[in-house]
Amino acid sequence: MNNKRKWLWFGGSLLMTALLLSSGAAVNTVSGEKAEAVNYEGLIATFNYETDPYFNEALANWQAQGIQNATKSVLVEGAGPSLVSNAEEIKAGEYEGKSNVLLWNTTNTGWVEYQVDVAESALYEIHVSYNPLKDVGRKGPIQWEVTVDGEKPFREASSISLYRTWEDVRPILKNSDGDEIRPRSIDVSGWSEKPFIDSGGAYAQPLQWHFTEGLHTIRLQGFDPVAIEQVELVPSKPIPSYEEVAAVQRDVPSITGEVLTLQAEDFAYKNDTAIKLFSDKNSRTLPRYTGRIIYNTVGGLRWLEQNQEITWSFTVPETGLYKIGFRALQNTIAQKTSYRTVRIDGEVPFKEFLAYGFPYSTGWNGTILQDGDKEPYLLNLEKGEHTLSLAVTQSQVKSIVVDVEKLIAHLDAIDWDLRTITGASTKKAIDRNRTWNMDQDFPGLTDQMALAADVMEDLSKRLVKANGNKDSISQGLDTSAKDIRSLLRKPEEIPYQVEEISSMREKFGTFIDTLLKQSLQLDEVYIIPEKEDAPKMEASFFNRVWGGAQNFIYSFDARDSLKEMDDTKLNVWVQRGRDYVDQLQQIADESFTPETGIEVKVNLLPNPELLLMSNAAGVQPDIALGLTQDLPVDYAIRGTLQDLSEFPDFEQLYPQFSPGSWLPLHYDGGYYGVPETQSFQVLYYRKDILQRLGLDIPQTWDDVYDLLPTLQQNFMNFYVNPKEFTHFFYQNGVEFYEPGGVKSGLDRPEAYRAFKQWTDLFNTYAVEKEVPSFYQHFRTGTMPIGISDYNMYVQLSAAAPELNSRWGIALIPGTEQADGTISRWAGGGQRTGVIFDKSKKKDEAWQFLKWWLSAEVQEQYGSDLEAVNGVAFRWNTANVEAFTNLPWKKEDANVILNQWKWYKDIPNVPGGYFLERETNNAWIRSVVRTDNYMSSLEQAVRDINRELLRKQQEFGFIDEQGRQLKALDIPVVEQPWEGIDRYVE
Repeated sequence: MNNKRKWLWFGGSLLMTALLLSSGAAVNTVSGEKAEAVNYEGLIATFNYETDPYFNEALANWQAQGIQNATKSVLVEGAGPSLVSNAEEIKAGEYEGKSNVLLWNTTNTGWVEYQVDVAESALYEIHVSYNPLKDVGRKGPIQWEVTVDGEKPFREASSISLYRTWEDVRPILKNSDGDEIRPRSIDVSGWSEKPFIDSGGAYAQPLQWHFTEGLHTIRLQGFDPVAIEQVELVPSKPIPSYEEVAAVQRDVPSITGEVLTLQAEDFAYKNDTAIKLFSDKNSRTLPRYTGRIIYNTVGGLRWLEQNQEITWSFTVPETGLYKIGFRALQNTIAQKTSYRTVRIDGEVPFKEFLAYGFPYSTGWNGTILQDGDKEPYLLNLEKGEHTLSLAVTQSQVKSIVVDVEKLIAHLDAIDWDLRTITGASTKKAIDRNRTWNMDQDFPGLTDQMALAADVMEDLSKRLVKANGNKDSISQGLDTSAKDIRSLLRKPEEIPYQVEEISSMREKFGTFIDTLLKQSLQLDEVYIIPEKEDAPKMEASFFNRVWGGAQNFIYSFDARDSLKEMDDTKLNVWVQRGRDYVDQLQQIADESFTPETGIEVKVNLLPNPELLLMSNAAGVQPDIALGLTQDLPVDYAIRGTLQDLSEFPDFEQLYPQFSPGSWLPLHYDGGYYGVPETQSFQVLYYRKDILQRLGLDIPQTWDDVYDLLPTLQQNFMNFYVNPKEFTHFFYQNGVEFYEPGGVKSGLDRPEAYRAFKQWTDLFNTYAVEKEVPSFYQHFRTGTMPIGISDYNMYVQLSAAAPELNSRWGIALIPGTEQADGTISRWAGGGQRTGVIFDKSKKKDEAWQFLKWWLSAEVQEQYGSDLEAVNGVAFRWNTANVEAFTNLPWKKEDANVILNQWKWYKDIPNVPGGYFLERETNNAWIRSVVRTDNYMSSLEQAVRDINRELLRKQQEFGFIDEQGRQLKALDIPVVEQPWEGIDRYVE
């Protein structure tokens, strides 16, 4: 075995050698204060990838050294960088009224360097005057990695965000049913000067940077198109307390007058397209819901991510002191407070507005911004126009989140140490007949568990202080601390409780996701003169009862029946969940209908079998979406679908998708479906565990064979789904059907080699034959590497936050070819769209399909889905251009795109359903029954060929005597997709 792969797993070694994480130190607000008695620095990390400190740690260190805030600014012209990555794509020019600015429009990641001559050694904010380039397809913020003299001073420098400005198109339109159509957002960004802030929203104030006296180089690295006028090092502006502001405002005259009531949905602008309007049925919410969708609120589940900001404009008729109020709903997560940074005219007026809490409530509440004694905060507003902004901030909970992450790493180290000594694995239970001596077998482990309990209790107290009351997370931390202390009372039984510690770790991971959600929904905003009372903000008892009765009556208006088709509209049936259907109806109403004049009715298709039944009943839609990739050809064989290649501009659509994705949609010279979404096969791996074991990411199957002994010696394994076999055959140059589709291609020498490679993984190399959940084994570390699909990615992103930064993806292992290249062919499965042959609106349906598959629409649909429902609804569009604009991690997107060029699924032919069934039967014979692999595959080939012949006779390709009447055309894809290369870095 290679020396670097040797693993010392003797008891206690991990606990003694694990890296120490530094404490989450200074915190912006009082919520994150730590009890000095708890030693957070004693927490163990399983493996620490981020060697850079957090910003608050770096700031505390600078301040401890006596470094002060700067007193003077340092300005650098944007058009004068010292160096750029690509002089043809990054150069000086003019943009929107300003000359001699830097135009940065790279197709891939690029960088710009500026040299600054600093006169004083001090702390600075970095401000930039910028304008996002429009008409380039980007909707997210400008994101940069920032280094100073080649180094990142803190880890937040890896992701600095500068936001765009968006408006919702007004007036709001209505569809033919009388429902309002949610307005589209348009980019109205202009020139603005903003400080560098953390993209994670961890700090309510701008980031600070330490520059010593002398010459320094600032590098900005990213790929978002932007124009830069200037970069400036600026002294931080101190924010006073409200007490200091109130002292200055004592002489401002008190005023009376009319309360300004702003409808929250009529905001001036926002910084994120994900912030959307909502329709609310509460009897007090205005405008009132009357049975048709009316967008009368803003926020909620679409306004909960870091730094998302909404701005309202208003005009006060008289100079004086004013109160600020809201009619708000904050009921997403029980007993959890949501925080907002409050800005007036773009500035935070006093410290208390850096993170103002909106407590949990089950219903709509009137809220006046006030202090702990319920005294309203008063703002001195000059006569004239002003803006009010609320931005999501994580500053109250971020330090707690950081320490929960460290606690998870600490528990992970304990779990690892226990499993290493006891031999607990996916198949092997702990020997309960053995007597454990904790001091001898696990030196220091009980102390580490006691520290974990201390940290849990302290985190619970800090969370109660930040939240204002107990919630499920603080109670969960307290309960887990009690469980740990219960285990410590009988330390000799701790090794039997490995799973309990693992479950704690997973539970804390879900806590992180919950802590970072900061939902808030608004109906009205109030600007109230000091001497005036707030308006009535809650419905009376009578109004609540009457409103409930009205809503009950409205609920009987059903507009989603599949029984009847509306001949005046394009009828689209979608085999997806209700969230997907509603979102498609909305986006069609927003853009397709206004652009084309074609009205669309989208209905949910609960079961694809209804398509056959509805056809028999004479009720059939024009379009069906979300169908599995086997159905288009299945229906086409029976003459129910339109051949899409007959449309004159089909050839323009075809190159937008990978050739391998068209294979299952081709039948007898035509294409009967279009790719909508695609899954992908990639290699998932735990960075921390592979690092511990000294293992490299395998590039070929031979590399997999090499790492398996090390994994299995440590009670781990590699995951391969036994039902996924296409990559073994395709990588060995095997086509599943011979030309004409009458015979299987699995009786060639290459096919036998591929089948043996597949079965040997389980027979010879002891890969697990049955794995109920790779996801769970991946989380616990018992299967730290394996091949899986898109669903695994979504699960890890949405439900395993404790593994953030500890897992990654890579290209699947391939098969080395004679020329030294590595073949990585793999399928994945896709969802498709079709047009029915009986449709009387085929041209309109084709127009809809082209619109639906376009990059702009796919990107907007995917962005909106994820904004409302979270990462669990990440849209795996088959449109590559749209895919690159969705919020995938750049490194992950690049892996997926590189694997995408090797995408190749199985063609569908008459009788082709036997292929998968009999191939899996052959696997069962060879692996479960241990039959000879050659005889197993030979039997499968015979059975497949028999069914292929029978079906070709049924559909008229071969007569009863076996004579071929016409040949079935089956396309062949032999080269990786070159069309994707321009998207791959």
